[in-house]
Amino acid sequence: MEKVSILIVGKYAEIECNLDRFRDHFNVLKLSDLSDINKIDEPELKKVQAIAFKGHSTLNSNTLKKLPSLRLISNFGVGYETINVADAKAANVLVTYTPDVLSDDVADLALALLFGVSRHLLQGDDWIRSGSWREKGEMPLNKKISGSTCGIIGLGRIGFEIAKRLESFKIKIHYYSRSRKNVSQKWIYHKSPVNLAKVVDNLFVSLVGGEGTRGFVSSEVLDALGPRGILVNISRGSTINETALLEALEKKKIYGAGLDVFENEPNINARFLSLKNVFIQPHQGSCTRETRKAMGELQFQNILECLAGRKALTPIPEMN
Repeated sequence: MEKVSILIVGKYAEIECNLDRFRDHFNVLKLSDLSDINKIDEPELKKVQAIAFKGHSTLNSNTLKKLPSLRLISNFGVGYETINVADAKAANVLVTYTPDVLSDDVADLALALLFGVSRHLLQGDDWIRSGSWREKGEMPLNKKISGSTCGIIGLGRIGFEIAKRLESFKIKIHYYSRSRKNVSQKWIYHKSPVNLAKVVDNLFVSLVGGEGTRGFVSSEVLDALGPRGILVNISRGSTINETALLEALEKKKIYGAGLDVFENEPNINARFLSLKNVFIQPHQGSCTRETRKAMGELQFQNILECLAGRKALTPIPEMN
């Protein structure tokens, strides 16, 4: 019996994508980038019933037209803004993602970014290596986090995990979301991100990506956060007005920023590189071996279940 054809798109580490296991179950076609899809013969594309998708290429009706048998797009990650969900629904194609399994890692990094900025961890490392500790003595004083007030813009799975971790540092939690969440009554809800920013010492951004949240953290939000405030972003670079953020950092309108995500990754704005009040990381929120393996497993299981005629494990919310 001929195996069902699937298309694997993206640059996967070996631990993220077990090709041998995929090949045991399916006829596998593979592309490093979706832009190379025309390198596959049309008759082969017409047989493809699922895509294992990891990448930043736009997947819309232009691609779907080449894949008339497609039933599923199984996304690797929680961000799926590059997939045109409306086009997928119109083509009767299910979209799944990999929530929950990466929430801990991303929340862990969010706190690391906060402390990286507040305690000047990079500068502290350099203070030793450069000989400044020996020659100049103590570092300049920095900013305390325990007992402060923190705000979270977007209290989804990851935002919730950030809040739980912050509580262990005796931190008061405030949050903004589209609606009030069923969480601890000690966590204070705000209907406006500007009002939230006004009352907190530090602000986390944990929004979904896409056009609906583009530039959501505006210059008004940054002004409200103020010169003692730290901004941490582990969502998408697009959720912050990056021009306004750079100006706020350069003019010290805010204390600093911990950033794992940027516009135009990996070709980020060079202005970030000269700033001393940022702690930056290369979009590595979920980059542990354990979590990436779990994400790959969930992606595989979504494909296996769907193509066997069973219910996919984690469809995106828009598919429910």
